Amino acid sequence: MTATAPHFGPSPSVPPMRRPLAAAALLAALVTMVAGLLLGGAAPASAHAALTGSDPQDGAVVATAPKEVTLTFSEQVAMGDGSIRVLDPGGKRADTGAAPRDLQSGSTVKYGVTLHSGLPDGTYTVAWQAVSADSHPISGAFTFSVGAPSETTVALPSNEAGGGLVGALYDIARYAAYAGFIVLAGGAAFVLACWQRGAGARPLQRLVVRGWLTLTAATLAMLLLRSPYTGSGKLADAFDLDGLKAVLETKPGAALVSRLLLLGAAALFIAVLFGAYAKREDEREKKDLTFGLAIGGTVIAAGIAATWALAEHASTGIQPGIAMPVDVLHLLAVAAWLGGLAALLVALYRTPDIGATTVRRFSRIAFGSVLVLTATGLYQSWRQVGSWSALTGTGYGQLLLVKVGLVAVLVGVAWISRRWTARLTEVPTEAGTAVDPQTDADASAEVEGEPADESEDPSRAAQLARQKAAVATATKKRIRDADPERSGLRRSVLAEVGVAVALLAVTTVLTSTEPGRTEEEAARASTGASAPATAGPVTLSLPFDTGGRNGKGTVRMDIDPGRTGANGLHLWIDGPDGQPLDVPEVKLAFTLKSKDIGPLPVVPDRLTEGHWTASGIQIPMAGDWKVAVTVRTSDIDQTTIGKNIKIG
Repeated sequence: MTATAPHFGPSPSVPPMRRPLAAAALLAALVTMVAGLLLGGAAPASAHAALTGSDPQDGAVVATAPKEVTLTFSEQVAMGDGSIRVLDPGGKRADTGAAPRDLQSGSTVKYGVTLHSGLPDGTYTVAWQAVSADSHPISGAFTFSVGAPSETTVALPSNEAGGGLVGALYDIARYAAYAGFIVLAGGAAFVLACWQRGAGARPLQRLVVRGWLTLTAATLAMLLLRSPYTGSGKLADAFDLDGLKAVLETKPGAALVSRLLLLGAAALFIAVLFGAYAKREDEREKKDLTFGLAIGGTVIAAGIAATWALAEHASTGIQPGIAMPVDVLHLLAVAAWLGGLAALLVALYRTPDIGATTVRRFSRIAFGSVLVLTATGLYQSWRQVGSWSALTGTGYGQLLLVKVGLVAVLVGVAWISRRWTARLTEVPTEAGTAVDPQTDADASAEVEGEPADESEDPSRAAQLARQKAAVATATKKRIRDADPERSGLRRSVLAEVGVAVALLAVTTVLTSTEPGRTEEEAARASTGASAPATAGPVTLSLPFDTGGRNGKGTVRMDIDPGRTGANGLHLWIDGPDGQPLDVPEVKLAFTLKSKDIGPLPVVPDRLTEGHWTASGIQIPMAGDWKVAVTVRTSDIDQTTIGKNIKIG
């Protein structure tokens, strides 16, 4: 007696030991590729908001101490006590220590702190830290000087907010949360829409449950790490109850708590799907339950996806009312495609009874998901990038190009999988292969259609049942392994999952990277505020004569990059014969008469005979600057020569 049942399996020509090695090699290669792309080619991750201006400006030299320091941002930010600190040259607080004042006017986002009165001359350091509206921490520092630049004991912070061990753990949790959601939502959708009998398959049950556990654990970790991630950066503060309370009052904290509540509903959904639904036999009742689970599951999945849309990039910038629903739709399409792909891979490798019809159903769903991803992705790309220059000239745009490339590779591999799917045929098998290891002993003890002997010892009957179940499983595996079409499909689906892992990594990095549109807008605003020079390095030559012995020569000078802010200087002194001339002392001073700034003194260091250098020369603003060079050739012979140079 024979029956017809479809089975999938690898080609028998591939040795069993080499198959896992090949899979491991593929995944290792993909992980290496992604690591290289993210670590070597991507700009450092930054957030949506950016500092667009300050008063005083970075590097400015003011005649008298200001009463306050203000910072202007491109987007809304959240600030707390100590978010803006002003330190004097000795490292002491120059501000009053009060929380920053919100000076917002219209669309301008500005915060300020009041300074102490009677501040002495010197260089002051402004260190700031905030949380942008899309939940990412931002920080920075700059200096300004009162009277003239001076030495300072304050070191500018080298680490960005959200970095270090806490930042790494938070990024890992963010990646795990995306992966868990995709497996949870996509795996459940695969069972309901493509293979309802798979609700009773243990491998698929374990896959979906692990997706739920991963998402839940990652969400809890993000909730605990949120306070040190946006604040101190110390891992021990993850268990600070006051910090956790403060997090719960923020939009990202509320989104994480909402996600945990929805995961409670998701747990009930999973219990019904793999419990009552898997055991339901009546077709009409099962159809009604399928409809109810589909509606409930869609609502839960959309709600979980909305916790990302409400707290990250989609909730800020232009058109948030359109961007948030589009982002939810985008995440659901990703889950349907990549999560269903993971479920299909598990079914192909771990369950013997998945049919060709199931694969074709998933192929149609995947195709529809790709169409949705294309439409929503184009809108998101336009919204976050905004211009061709931002697409190639910003970190976000470059990562987006990497993502598009990976999607193209994934679609190409999926096209190969569809070709294998079209070639699938039903494989005839023996009726004995349909024996379920969980059936009762009497049914399992049947041999060649003969019932088990009721008078036989029950333990002997159970032993025979286990043996026949093992034989049935081995027969099914042998038949699977003899089908080259299913072997090709398994390999192509494995490749799809490998590329999907890489794609998910790039997508996770994109969520914490400043969008290209915002980066360019912030750069333009910063450019307009500080008016940096665009002419490039300044080179000049000044002849001199101190009137003494060996008192004639020429001063050659390079100022690089020749713009506002910090500059480097190289100065050479040549004698009349063009050879280096060693002199006891050289001094410089910069003066901007139109703004009554200066003279700003500069004392270069002697590098070698006739060669002097200085670094960190602060030019506070653009204009027609006069540079005066004093050359001393002996104890009594010196001269000062000057020339006007244009900076900016």
